[in-house]
Order: sequence, then C-alpha cells, then structure tokens
Amino acid sequence: MKKSFFAAAVVALALVSCKKTEAAPATDAKVDSAVAAVDSAAVKVDSAAAKVEEVAKDAAAATTEVAKEGAAKVEEATKDAAAKVEGAAKKVEEAAKEVKK
Repeated sequence: MKKSFFAAAVVALALVSCKKTEAAPATDAKVDSAVAAVDSAAVKVDSAAAKVEEVAKDAAAATTEVAKEGAAKVEEATKDAAAKVEGAAKKVEEAAKEVKK
C-alpha cells in the first residue's frame, strides 16, 4: 500500500513538473492587447486626475482672489459708513447745541 502511494506521488510529481511547451500565440496577443488597453486607461485616468487637480487649484486661486476683492469692498463700505456716521454725529451735536441755546 505504501509503495502504491509512493508510486502515485512520483507519477503526480512527474506530471506536475513536466513543462508543457504548447504555445497559444492568439491568447498571448489578446493578453498583450488587454494589458496595453489597461495601461492606456491608467494613463487617461492619471491625466484626468492631473486636470482635475489643476482646475481645483485654479478654482481655489480664483476664490481667494474674489474673497480678497470682496473684503476690500467691505472695508471700503465700512469706512464710508463710518464717515457718514461720524458726520451724522457731528450734525446731532450741532443740533443739540442749538437746542440748548
């Protein structure tokens, strides 16, 4: 029994270790073209990601610029409002002095 298992193991090992030299050139070509297609798709994805990143940077820069412009306008409007309030306060003081006379 042990000898038959040993013989079966040797035969199985021999079958597994045999090199099969049958080539399937059509399959290799299909695999190569599939690999090329996957590589091409990966390049396209990388390119698209780079474009998205560039657009995101441009959008961030534009947003920052718009925010700066908006802040400058708010600051200018605040100064104008402060000047008007100050002018109105002077008029109120003058009117109060006139009333006291």
